[in-house]
Amino acid sequence: MTKFELKLPKMGESVAEATITSWLKDVGDTIEADEAVLEIATDKVDSEVPSEVDGVLVEKLFDVDDVVQVGQTIAVIETEGGDTVEVKAPTTESKKEEAPKAAADVAQTVVAAKETTQPVISSGDRFYSPLVKNIAKEEGISQAELDAIPGTGKDGRVTKNDIKSYLQSRSSAPVEEVKSQPVAEQKATVKTETSSQSKEKPATTPVVASGEDEIIEMTRMGKLISKHMVDSVQTSAHVQSFIEADVTEIWNWRNKHKNSFKKREGENLTFTPIFMEAVAKALRDFPMMNISVQGDSIIKKKNINLGMAAALPDGNLIVPVIKNADQLNLLGMAKKVNDLANRARENKLSPDDIQGGTYTVTNVGTFGSIMGTPIINQPQVGILALGAIRKVPAVIETPQGDFIGIRYKMFMSHSYDHRVVNGALGGQFVKAVKDYLEAWDPNREI
Repeated sequence: MTKFELKLPKMGESVAEATITSWLKDVGDTIEADEAVLEIATDKVDSEVPSEVDGVLVEKLFDVDDVVQVGQTIAVIETEGGDTVEVKAPTTESKKEEAPKAAADVAQTVVAAKETTQPVISSGDRFYSPLVKNIAKEEGISQAELDAIPGTGKDGRVTKNDIKSYLQSRSSAPVEEVKSQPVAEQKATVKTETSSQSKEKPATTPVVASGEDEIIEMTRMGKLISKHMVDSVQTSAHVQSFIEADVTEIWNWRNKHKNSFKKREGENLTFTPIFMEAVAKALRDFPMMNISVQGDSIIKKKNINLGMAAALPDGNLIVPVIKNADQLNLLGMAKKVNDLANRARENKLSPDDIQGGTYTVTNVGTFGSIMGTPIINQPQVGILALGAIRKVPAVIETPQGDFIGIRYKMFMSHSYDHRVVNGALGGQFVKAVKDYLEAWDPNREI
């Protein structure tokens, strides 16, 4: 019999780890090749890890909520024939034995630890998983306290069990001992007590639910989106420019070609690829909109990779990316848009599909909104919201004079980072998108 090591596969550029969300197979279960063994989650997308061989699952090396590095062995599958391969991994028994000792040692260390309001970070060689960081934040565990907890995980990493054992021991320890440090010593780097208090996070007002209210736990993706949005508002100086585009020629052209396109390509011809093409052209004209900020440096992107915000069945949003969008013709753009949108709805996007975006477009008109003020998708510096296309009366200028006519118009809202994009550039860019849309050739073929 051979023991095959199931490793965490590479999941795309810049993805180095994943969190195990659930095991689909138990020890002793028979597994076929390409059958999913467990589900994992990165910071943006969920996916399954399939088996590469037929066999029987004989060992799980990690638990649910554990963070696993790419290339690490996560399970052992026994197959027929060959020699047995031994795999060394932390066991549940060893974790349970070490947890009480770790909690006792930390209780002694905490008495001398200084209070801090700094956020928990992975310092030096000590890595903390997102789950551990969230628990530390919710329970008010300081950086010094967390650094003092002996970890029972791989390479001394603090696990969920370690931090929970510590919390149990801390709750039974005398509170006075922790708070006995002089204020001057605890805040030696702060000039005054008032200035230090101003940096502390303000306490949130608790929400009281009555008996008829329903309490709904946020989904994992919902929590991530919430954090990304707050981080973006705190990072970028958001300003907006608005402009209205006449898309009558585009409306009529699409109505003329959508049925023949459906018969020929087997796909729908939507407005999205048309708008994406115009945005890609405008980014080529204004490359300083296709940038990101890193400290005091500006990174000018070579490739134009457009993110398109797509709604998921559960109400959350995801932003798949059209790579090198300026190099696609309209047919290629339409196929790429449809492919990403379909796979987003079916939860089949890979981590690579949502990486590397340099600018984002979101269609708020899908939900009936005529305009919106979108939040920038970090580390980008701009995002364009497309409003609903409306049939409105408008003044039409002709050589023979002006007259009132019915036109199809759409508002576009451009949010941009005022740290690096001034009002002139932000306005000129969205004006360029408008000009490309209004210059649409009604005789164009696809």
